[in-house]
Amino acid sequence: MTRILITGAAGMIGSALLQELAGSDHEVIATSLHTPASLAEGVQFHHMDVTGDDPMRVISELRPEVIVHLASIVTPPKGSTRSLEYDVDVGGTQKVLRAALAAGTRRIVVTSSGAAYGYHADNPVPLKEADPLRGNTEFAYSHPKRLVEDMLSEARQTAPQLEQVILRVGTVLGQGTENQITALFHRPRMLAVRGSESPFVFIWTRDLARILKRAATDGPAGIFNVAGDGALGVSDLAKLLGKPVLRLPAWALKAALGIARPLGLSRYGPEQVRFLQYRPVLANDALKQEFGYTPSKTSAEVFDVWRRGAGL
Repeated sequence: MTRILITGAAGMIGSALLQELAGSDHEVIATSLHTPASLAEGVQFHHMDVTGDDPMRVISELRPEVIVHLASIVTPPKGSTRSLEYDVDVGGTQKVLRAALAAGTRRIVVTSSGAAYGYHADNPVPLKEADPLRGNTEFAYSHPKRLVEDMLSEARQTAPQLEQVILRVGTVLGQGTENQITALFHRPRMLAVRGSESPFVFIWTRDLARILKRAATDGPAGIFNVAGDGALGVSDLAKLLGKPVLRLPAWALKAALGIARPLGLSRYGPEQVRFLQYRPVLANDALKQEFGYTPSKTSAEVFDVWRRGAGL
């Protein structure tokens, strides 16, 4: 039996992990700003704001053997700021890491992102775990993930007694998932940058929960990309959705967003064009061969689960 503490347990991924751990012999402690919608019998809940003093207080008191750190801002809510997102993603991880070291935690599992590689024209296709992390400073999600990984890299040198499992996750989809990426799929036309297919790699919510469970229990330490087999470009997605594709030159899209954001017509600026042009495609060889988990659904099958659930 392992005492496992989960941060961000009330989120989509945290809820899925709690379901996977339900009925196991492990002692599970859910922490979050809000109580999860459902807690299996025997699961403890503790309020935790990772931006404050809660991590040191709660983790020092409970002394978990394993921490699964999921607390992060993936889709910024209305009114969110870069400062808040930094405090949660970077500052929160730093506080959880310090508390883990102080409590003698054996292993920490952290959900990073393929976005940590950055959106660059010269990214290898596909990206492997040894490729450099160049998360773009202009992206509120990409840059913090790179900084978090820098922090964890330093900790591997200064505190090798704390095992690390870092999961660089592709786009997570499941039935009912809605976020800033799925918003693109609800539009009347798929938007594309001329000359780029903007490939997406997807991972099923349940597959990710199973991967997290293995990472927290009997899986090996290390860094692993997490994505289903294959990738879907804009043309593929449009065909599956039965929608036309609007292809614009990069310069035209940048100009339009440069006008729209100051007018309050879009939350995104010209920098978002790189997000569409140079999406990271993740190799999952290490996940299958070294970590020992083959996703049960390909990227295309994951998208089909989401599409049917969304009624598209």
